[in-house]
Amino acid sequence: MSVPNPQQPELPPLSATDFRIYNQLADKMEYFHTMLRHSWDIQWTAATSGRRPQGMSIRQFIAEGLRFASHLETHHAIEEQHIFPHLARKMPEFRVGRGKNNAELLRQHKLIHAGLDGFREYLERCLSGEEDLQMDVLRGKMETWKDVLWTHLDQEVRTLGAENMRRYWAKEEIGGIPF
Repeated sequence: MSVPNPQQPELPPLSATDFRIYNQLADKMEYFHTMLRHSWDIQWTAATSGRRPQGMSIRQFIAEGLRFASHLETHHAIEEQHIFPHLARKMPEFRVGRGKNNAELLRQHKLIHAGLDGFREYLERCLSGEEDLQMDVLRGKMETWKDVLWTHLDQEVRTLGAENMRRYWAKEEIGGIPF
């Protein structure tokens, strides 16, 4: 739900058709985020229960974790290189700045990747045989960035939602946003 901004006038309700047009980026982002959440949940459930999913070997489990890391890194790279710069033309939520002037969603990316790097490096060491996979260690590698990841996934979809998008973009412009 959007919070009223006294600097912006109250907008009339959207028709169902206009809502679908303005909400299409949020819908697409939610699709990708659902896949990322599912992959995270496989790793997190095992790390917190101490047991891999039934029928999944250690190598398969580690490979699944590395796939998750790769998918998240690729997803963020596409956002930062193609989608966010376009959105930043009109939306401060996506503007690059220095330090605290960097958009919150971009600051979240940095925090996520700080934890993701440790997660990926640990799984790579386990895959190579340098370390044995220990679920409590994996959990520790995930706990440091769990909250910021889940906050980010939800916040990004809300930011791309119809009520926010229509404050910045004409209906005809939505289709021209790279996604």
